[in-house]
Amino acid sequence: MSSRGSFSGQAGFVVAAAGSAIGLSNIWRFPYLAGQHGGAVFLIIYMICIFLFCFPVMVGEIAMGRAARLNAYGCYTKLGNKHWGLVGLAGVIIGIIILSYYNVVAGWALGYFVEITFGSLLQKDDYEGFFGSFVNNVAANSIYSFIFLAVTAFSVAGGIQKGIERANAVLMPALLIILLILIGYSLTLPSAMAGVRFYLVPDFSEITAQTVFEALKLSFFTLSLGVGGLMTYGSYLRKEDNIIQSSAVVTWADTVIAFLAGLMIFPLVFSAGKSPAEGPALVFIVMPEIFKEMPEVAAHLIGGAFFLLLCSAALPSCISLLELPVAYFVDEKKMARKKVVWILALVIFILGIPSMLSFGVIPSLNKLWFYNDKEFLTLVADVTDISLTAGGCLMCIFIRNKWKMSNFNAELAFGNSNFTRSFARKYINFTISYVCPILLALLTALVIFDKVYNVF
Repeated sequence: MSSRGSFSGQAGFVVAAAGSAIGLSNIWRFPYLAGQHGGAVFLIIYMICIFLFCFPVMVGEIAMGRAARLNAYGCYTKLGNKHWGLVGLAGVIIGIIILSYYNVVAGWALGYFVEITFGSLLQKDDYEGFFGSFVNNVAANSIYSFIFLAVTAFSVAGGIQKGIERANAVLMPALLIILLILIGYSLTLPSAMAGVRFYLVPDFSEITAQTVFEALKLSFFTLSLGVGGLMTYGSYLRKEDNIIQSSAVVTWADTVIAFLAGLMIFPLVFSAGKSPAEGPALVFIVMPEIFKEMPEVAAHLIGGAFFLLLCSAALPSCISLLELPVAYFVDEKKMARKKVVWILALVIFILGIPSMLSFGVIPSLNKLWFYNDKEFLTLVADVTDISLTAGGCLMCIFIRNKWKMSNFNAELAFGNSNFTRSFARKYINFTISYVCPILLALLTALVIFDKVYNVF
């Protein structure tokens, strides 16, 4: 264990795991989906999905990691066999793919922070046109993405306590402070309460099948379940630490940040007379339009803080995604951590170039003929969406049929002597054994049909 490192304690693990779960999806994806699907009703369904279905899967993933004390591939191999190890290996590969495009989007956030704080972004008239030209500026985006990935690699290269844990201990409080400041400002604006009502007062007539589908899909995405990131972090968790308690805190932290992001954005949107249903354009097109209407000093400060918030949310997730393959090469190939970190960072940066070029620079990447003329980055993002739910489904099947529930429960009893007699054991066992495998299999099928045939 000493050669791999470990978290300093349960608090260190919780902060790092919360950083893994909290990401761009909490600040960007959650608000725009809530805006498109009824505001408060989407929030309610999302929270139900998080606590009823995602929490048990998180517990299972962390328990597997701590039981095996290995990377995702090593977990499945040690607790099962080499055939099951392929599921873990697939998670390692998917983690690399996710980071290759996630880092590009994080680079956009960094670029917008620089352009609003120090550049002339707030003097533009056409923000949709600016965003189009910005994502096609390969030179600038290469620099921003490279900087972001370099900071990620530097954090992971430092090891578990001095690198990952220390970075998250700074980033998580910073994220919360910036978010609370922005909320405080947004609630003082004219018509802000209209945004609060939209977000907190449910209109149940807005509930549709698509609302439930999007909320359930997003809940697994925001918690970063299914590919092995939390499994890897769990392998650094001490035996005396309480997995149930840790998972509950991480789940609450992720949900609170998503909730606060909506409480920040919707008052801003309504005060500016914008529609909450703007979709993915909400962050990079609509928000700059809102900041432009503010007094100049406030525009630079609030706009800069907003995109700094996006960067602060994205970086911990990037750290978790990079640690996923790093742990594999350290455990299985006995490579030195620092060496493999920088090699993987370079590989991931190169793999991200097609995503960076897929918005018009190379037409064939902008409209994939075999994927409904969508961009290459969209294809990669869609593949990862499918992988999360499929990976979670297979993990539940593995715990029940291969590792066995008795071993699973014994692992959860470490650091939690009352677990075997608790309601939590009955609920988690039932959910992982029966509910989640069926639910995630169905969700995976629906996601595939939606991506390919636009069912929803």
